[in-house]
Amino acid sequence: MAEQIRQYGLLLPHFGSGAKPDRIIGSAVEAERLGFDSVWVRDHLIYHPHEYEDQDRTFIDPIVILSAIASVTKTITLATGSLIPHRHPIHTAGLLTSLEYIAGPGRVLAGWGLGTYDHEFDAMGLGDWDRRELLPEYVEILRKLWTGETITHAGKFYTFDNVDVHPSPGHLIPIWYCGTSVASTRRAVEYCDGWIPGRMPRYIFARRIEQMRRMAEQKRRTDLPHAGAIPWVSPGKTREEASKMLDLPMLLAATEQRFGEPPNGRTGRLEDLDGAVIAGPADVIIDGVRKYQEVGGLHFVFDLRARVDDWDDCLAFLGEEVLPDLKRGDLTS
Repeated sequence: MAEQIRQYGLLLPHFGSGAKPDRIIGSAVEAERLGFDSVWVRDHLIYHPHEYEDQDRTFIDPIVILSAIASVTKTITLATGSLIPHRHPIHTAGLLTSLEYIAGPGRVLAGWGLGTYDHEFDAMGLGDWDRRELLPEYVEILRKLWTGETITHAGKFYTFDNVDVHPSPGHLIPIWYCGTSVASTRRAVEYCDGWIPGRMPRYIFARRIEQMRRMAEQKRRTDLPHAGAIPWVSPGKTREEASKMLDLPMLLAATEQRFGEPPNGRTGRLEDLDGAVIAGPADVIIDGVRKYQEVGGLHFVFDLRARVDDWDDCLAFLGEEVLPDLKRGDLTS
């Protein structure tokens, strides 16, 4: 099995009250300068924030954002975490290959999910479609179109004749599955190149990695999908100071609802989140990242959505105090 390189990404603030054009695009330019490997965006058709998020419903389209970033950066990977299948796959195939054409070869990573909210698909008239069956067909169409060949397709959801998309990327753009369930790891093994969940406790993350490994062995897949993680991160001089920037009771309740009570019982403290939220000074953040890497999460994406009010300072802190130490450790490990 090929060795996987450790990488570091940043979720961009293209949603909520912090979604300002200069901040979004400027953050990507600064992330590239600081040595981040990737920038990530989300996807919604109708954006209704989670109860523990900023309730401003501003949401800037992911492809628009990444296209703008492509024009002012040179190397950083442009990633989605995740796109949802509300666009027609022919349209999406063209959008992503056009993005890579502008950005340069090998710079696009397409993360996909089923979508959390049914109301987005109801609004499009797709509410009665089983997205669990839709997405494999969708991915199949994307990969066929990215060959540059003229294809005909007859499936359960889409049927078309003699379609081609150009410019062709000349390769298959990597497709990752974004989700937290056991089924998400199965889908990653069955038809994706990688898997990445958001805000998942490490003990669950480690369990999912092992489940994914067993599934890959059962399907005789020798290349285990690349794995990443997107925890919330809140920098601060101390853990206490960094934790004050979070709605900890709401995050604890939402995490327990999603994943169950922590193995050691409920204490009402940050430790209950087991790395789903990492808060504190540089050494605490570095230790949190390393613990994900130790169990197989080699593409770590920093999610600063709780820190939009001091976003620039937090990004500088990560780029100057955290990332250099992580990369030095990677070289010597």
